Formats: sequence, C-alpha cells, structure tokens
Amino acid sequence: MTELISRRFLDFLLFEALAVQERCEPGGAFAEHDLDTFAGVLDLAGQLADECFEPLAAPMDDHEPRIGEDGRVVLPEGSREALQAFVESGFLVAGVPAEAGGLGLPTTVHQAAMALLTAANAGLMAYPFLSVANANLLRTFGTDDQRRRYLASLEAGRFTGTMCLSEPQAGSSLADVRTTATPAGGGSYRLRGTKMWISGGEHELSENIIHLVLARIDGAPSGVRGLSLFLVPRYRVDESGEPGAPNDVTLAGLNHKMGYRGTVNCVLNFGDADACLGELVGPPNEGLRCMFHMMNEARIGVGLGAAAMGSAAFRHSLAYAIERPQGRPLGDRDPDSPPVPISEHADVKRMLLKQKAYAEGGLALCLYAADLVDRMLLADDEVTRQGLERRLDLLTPIVKAWPAEFCLEANKEAIQILGGYGYTRDYPVERIYRDNRLNPIHEGTNGIQGIDLMGRKVLGDAAAALREFLAEMRADADAIGPGSELANAARQLTTLLEVVMATVGDVGQHAAAGRLEEALADSTDFLEGTGHLVVGWLWLRLAARAEALVPEAGDNEHRFLAGMIAACRYFYRHAMPEARLRLERVGAGGAVHTDCDPASL
Repeated sequence: MTELISRRFLDFLLFEALAVQERCEPGGAFAEHDLDTFAGVLDLAGQLADECFEPLAAPMDDHEPRIGEDGRVVLPEGSREALQAFVESGFLVAGVPAEAGGLGLPTTVHQAAMALLTAANAGLMAYPFLSVANANLLRTFGTDDQRRRYLASLEAGRFTGTMCLSEPQAGSSLADVRTTATPAGGGSYRLRGTKMWISGGEHELSENIIHLVLARIDGAPSGVRGLSLFLVPRYRVDESGEPGAPNDVTLAGLNHKMGYRGTVNCVLNFGDADACLGELVGPPNEGLRCMFHMMNEARIGVGLGAAAMGSAAFRHSLAYAIERPQGRPLGDRDPDSPPVPISEHADVKRMLLKQKAYAEGGLALCLYAADLVDRMLLADDEVTRQGLERRLDLLTPIVKAWPAEFCLEANKEAIQILGGYGYTRDYPVERIYRDNRLNPIHEGTNGIQGIDLMGRKVLGDAAAALREFLAEMRADADAIGPGSELANAARQLTTLLEVVMATVGDVGQHAAAGRLEEALADSTDFLEGTGHLVVGWLWLRLAARAEALVPEAGDNEHRFLAGMIAACRYFYRHAMPEARLRLERVGAGGAVHTDCDPASL
C-alpha cells in the first residue's frame, strides 16, 4: 500500500525540526508523554488509515450520499464502523487534557495523526473533525449544564456536531443572516430559518447531531453585531443528556458536490413547524466571536487537510513514476533499448519536486501553527504567550489558504505524471484533486482570507506582528554560513523580507489616502506571496537541519536528507521568484480591476 504521507518526513518535522519531545518536561502539560508515546500515536493513526479509512475512500466517492425511501440519508456500508474505530482509538479526545478525560496530546502530534487519516479519506474525516471543533467550542463557551448534557456524548462519539453559518441568500456575507431566534421561556429560543452548505448536517452515523447555529434574536442590531450563537440538537435531549423527540430540524435537500462526496452536505430548515428549540451559547449578540473559536480551528484544519491531500497524490504519483517504464533517455536513439522509468525524465522529476515542495511545505506550515498552540500552553509568562498568540493569529489565514491553493497545484502535477491514467477513476489522484478543490472555498474563501490578512492582521496592527515574525526569519537567514549549499536561498529570503515590508508600506499609503478598495484589491496576491515567504523560511530551516545531519548519515538517510535539500532548492528557484512578482503587483495597487465595469466584459 502506498504511504500517503512520508512517515520519515513526519518524524523529521516533529522530532528534528520542531523537537516536540522536548515539550515533555516533568511538571508540564505533556509530562505523561515521550517520544515513544508520540511514535505509537502515529503508528496507530497509520494503521487506522490503512485498514479502515483508505479502503472506504473510493466507495464513498462512487456512492455519494442519497435520500432513501424513508427520507433518511444513506451512506456506503462500513462508514459507521470506520468512524467507530476512530472513536475507539481515542483520537476524538486526543487533544483534550488528561484531567478532562482526554489523552492530553500536544496539538502538533494530534494534528500530524489527523493528517495521516485525512490523506486516507478526507470525506470520512470531516465528521469527527467538525465534532471535535464543536466540542471544543462548547468546552470554552458553553454553560455547565450544556457541557453536562452534550459534551460527554460528543466526546464519546454518540453525538456528532456541525457549524451552521451560511444561508442561501447570504453565503459568506454573515451580516445578511436572516435566521431568527425568539425567546420561548425557560432560557430556550424558537429558531426559524434556512442554513446552506451544512457538512455532516443529516445522517445516521450517530444518535444525535448538535448544530451550532448563528441567528438573530428579535430586536438585535443589524449586521454581524446582532448575531448570537445557538445550540440546536437534531433530537431534543432530556436532563440526563439522552436524545428524545425530533426538534423540527428538517432536511431540505442534498448538495451534489464535485468532490468530498463522502461527506453529507445539505440544506437544513429550522422551525418549519415553529417547534425548533435552541439554547444560547455565550452572550447575546456575541455569536460571531464565539463561532470564530470554531472557525479558526476549522481553518487550520482546512489547510492541514489540503496539505495531506497534496501529499497523498504526490506519493501515489511518485510510486507510479518509479514503476512505470516509458521512453528512453534523450540521446538514446535505439528503439530496441529498454525503456526507463518515467521518474528518470527531467520534466517528471520537476513535477515530483514541485509536489514535494508544496505538499510537505504545506504540512510544515500547518504543524508549525500547531506548535504555536503548544508553546502558548507551555509559556512561562503572559508576554510570551501573547506574542505566540499574535503569531498564530497572523498566520491563520495563510495556514488555511496557502495549502488550499498550492497543494491543489501539486495535485494537478500528480494527474499529469500519470497521464491519461491520472484522468480516470482507476487511479485515486483524480478523486484527490476533486476533494482538494473544495479547500480554497470552504471555511472562508481564499479571497476572504487575503482581505483578513492584509486588512485586519497587517494594517490593523500597523504590521507589528509581521515585523516581529520577519525579524525571526532574518535571524535564521543570517545564520546560514557562506559555504552552505543554502547560502543563495538565505540571500533570496533576506531580499524578499524587504519586498514584503515595502509592499505593506505602499498598501498602507493607499489605505491612508482613502483608497481602501484599491488597497485591498490584490489581497489574495499578498496572501500567496507572503505564504510563499513563510513556507520558504520553513524549507530553509528544514534543509539547514538536514544539511547538518548529512555527514553522519548512512546511505538511506543520506538519500532522504538530500531530497529535503533538493525540495528547498527547487522552492527557492521556482516559487520564491513568483512571490516577489505577486508582492510587487500588490504594491502597485489594484486600480485595473477596481475600475473595471463587469458589464463591459
């Protein structure tokens, strides 16, 4: 079976580059764990991926959810059993602190394990992914009573969870949400409205589904300032948390998707019979603040999923290229000479390197973000913790959007390597591409992430967090010696740091002059260029560590380390120049498209 994410790369990233095992000091949050524990967790995730998740990936894609004669959603046989195996493995509570009944794993290790499972079956992983985020939100903002009645069942896998934001007329414009909530006495509210694009919104995989719904209490302010968050179960629960009568949440239809077909995605009506009851979560009119807890977690998960799918297709295409004989070396004109594996051809090597640089660079980006979460938990003082929080806040839109865009690019190269076979359902790369195409769209489109990065995260704090981050990058570049194979990459990184700050200065001038639309018009280019910068910095760090280990490496390890250095060099030769072009476009302003009249097109 193809290894969908290189375990050697994960080990290198976690234990060499991030040194996660050093977080296990006595008395700390992860003191119960050690390197052997973490390795065992990754082993278990790999086994679950191979035995339960990957075998269902194609059947779940071929037989997308449908509504049966009884009105219930039908999924392929084995789906429930695979999810139960996930629950029984402990992964549903892997990130929950031990004192709260979980495994207390570092976020970094937990997310690495989730990447292995997502690479095997992204559609199936959406169900526990949303349930974990749902439970985490309730743990933070729910009342004691809500946690008592719902949280244990979510963490035991008896209930699953969703997030219900979008509506047919509103999409990403949450200011236009129309779902209403009317006080019904006893602290409950009657909800009425329609929610669109609800992943995991209707199925028989669990005893109950817990919807977290954005709605507007009667008389609330207009816009996002008037949104509140409500817990709305599919079936009402009693005082002991047991599900009972239906709660007037009805399935209006299924969305038929290009990919992610294993995940039910639907339109839900709340309160058609005026009998849908919900409970307020958090303060009134602060629903978006509460929901962002779940949304930001989901955005990081989107990036991780995109990187995992980028890796899965890369590894499939690598195995194919090594095994597929076709053609002869340039200059060999003897038609009777044996064909060579296509992995020997220069253009195929280019496509393999591009995939590795993007997919494994994306994994490095997402697990670096996870490491920030762990370091925040372990921080000795509030100043340090706040600095790490600013870094994570700055990076979140990049973590969501950069892998979603560029690991999809990697998927295209995987299909290209397989040629005509890659375009058929006989091989998994076309399915992985279709699945990954969702990631630039959901949990806030990439365009929204770009505006968030430039508008709120950079201009909003006068680029303070960005400057702090760039200073760390500069220090790492300065540490590369002149005799290193990476010296040229270090110089490129240093130059690009100056380009980023010049771009921010130019955009700031546009904004200060009142040309805000023009200032933010090319925010997606800024996100992609800055994302290249961050991933390039991470590749430089990985390659520098690899270079230091080369003298003591045996043959197999030497090949692995050489591959890391080659991926870094590829990224700096091909991707980093593109970053500069993107950033320079941003600095020039977006008048070309802001002045465009769509009617003229």
